[in-house]
Amino acid sequence: MVLADLGRKINSALADLTKAPVIDEKVLDAVLKDICGALLMSDVNIMLVGKLRNNVKKAVNVPDLGGGVNKKRIIEKAVMDELYNLVDPGAEPYKPVKRKANIFMMVGLQGAGKTTTCTKLASYYQRKGWKTALVCADTFRAGAFDQLKQNATKAKIPYYGSYTETDPVAIALEGVEKFKADKFDIIIVDTSGRHKQETELFEEMKQISAAVEPDSTIFVMDGTIGQAAEAQAKAFKEAANFGSIIMTKMDGHAKGGGAISAVAATQSPIVFIGTGEHLHDLDRFEPKPFIRKMLGMGDMRDLAETVQDMGLNSNKNLMENIKQGQYSLRDMYEQFQQISKMGPLSKIMGAIPGMPADMLAGSEEEGSKRIKRMMCIMDSMTDMELDSDGTPFQDHRSRIIRVARGSGTSVHEVEEILSQYQRFSSMVKTMGGKNGLMNNLPTDPKKINRNNRGQMQNMARAQQQMANMIPPGMLQQMGGMEGIQNMARSMFGGGGAGGRGGGMPDMSQLMKMMGGGQ
Repeated sequence: MVLADLGRKINSALADLTKAPVIDEKVLDAVLKDICGALLMSDVNIMLVGKLRNNVKKAVNVPDLGGGVNKKRIIEKAVMDELYNLVDPGAEPYKPVKRKANIFMMVGLQGAGKTTTCTKLASYYQRKGWKTALVCADTFRAGAFDQLKQNATKAKIPYYGSYTETDPVAIALEGVEKFKADKFDIIIVDTSGRHKQETELFEEMKQISAAVEPDSTIFVMDGTIGQAAEAQAKAFKEAANFGSIIMTKMDGHAKGGGAISAVAATQSPIVFIGTGEHLHDLDRFEPKPFIRKMLGMGDMRDLAETVQDMGLNSNKNLMENIKQGQYSLRDMYEQFQQISKMGPLSKIMGAIPGMPADMLAGSEEEGSKRIKRMMCIMDSMTDMELDSDGTPFQDHRSRIIRVARGSGTSVHEVEEILSQYQRFSSMVKTMGGKNGLMNNLPTDPKKINRNNRGQMQNMARAQQQMANMIPPGMLQQMGGMEGIQNMARSMFGGGGAGGRGGGMPDMSQLMKMMGGGQ
């Protein structure tokens, strides 16, 4: 989770407002002191922190607030607004245009992850339907072209570079012209990154920029460099006049506040943040969702975008089966396939409001291996077994032994999958069908009648089914049934961590999530 430690400290400070019997000037000063201290510890510029404190004090004049006013709500809103302002310079980044060559020139120091980011960015736009290509104009670093070539081949993105040409300007121009002639939509030019030869680097950037005339110059910055971020960003802004920033290595780093300082110093918007080493670990940046996610509030739009990009909503048969209350082992297998496409589990969970973002911290590898192992076991099942409700395994135990041997696993592991299938199947039967919850609950949370006993009993059953789907250890981490209720409200009823709504979950949306819909 990006800047998770900072988010926890700010949340803790805001929680003190609830504990205070009376909210006065003294309480406000104490809360602001804790928030400002947390920002400084994360390497946010001291001038920016002071500005935030003064702006909150101006927005919240405690003595002038009446007795019937919710002071806690006003303070929280003022703090959130100022946090948004910290990462929002108010400048619009360049947006690529269809049916023309959009040239992106990437600049930054060596070690910031610039070459890897080039491929991630090309892959991001490729998933959106753009025709993308890469040009390696880095002739300074040994192996730069090999790295880009390897990354591009893995991502199935066309690339251009040279082992013999030593002039980066010539390579950049040749590559751009080639892909322009081939009608590519987005051409990303990777340039040299250096440490001590800044003068030569900046001169080279200017020459490449003059030759290829980029539509957007993007500064790739290492998010772990702390207070040095501001000076570095200013230097590159003066030399390359970049229009936007991509922050790298932001996965869980406590000192990522330097990125905030860089935004303020250059008045250039952050467009993406790198959150890992994998191809899909590049998140589109928007100020409000970023701050909400940092504070553990999540943003369902991230999850919806992932679903859309990966085409996970294309399985119409699975969705129809769920609506009818039917669920086979093959349906569960297809859900495992969809989950594995969506990336690290904690990243998915972090996009769900009300879900603790660090619940799966440190277990990414184990979680991915477990899903692959389960799919391997199911690959050893026959078509008849996959299309069944598990009855053939109950009638003939020899099938379980055969599947275990065929997949190189144990009988216990096969039984564990069948047990998990029964839990999923039970929930689907409760939700789907003519008498299921999906057809007996309002799809609009606002239409729920809390005086309708039958409706509320259905809602309680739905929440219990959600709890049954979650392993006991994870359920305890989420805060038991109360955590389930909070997550349900936050996901589907507008309440939860960031809201104040008291709506109940929209079960049709829950089942769409189960079925891979948006």
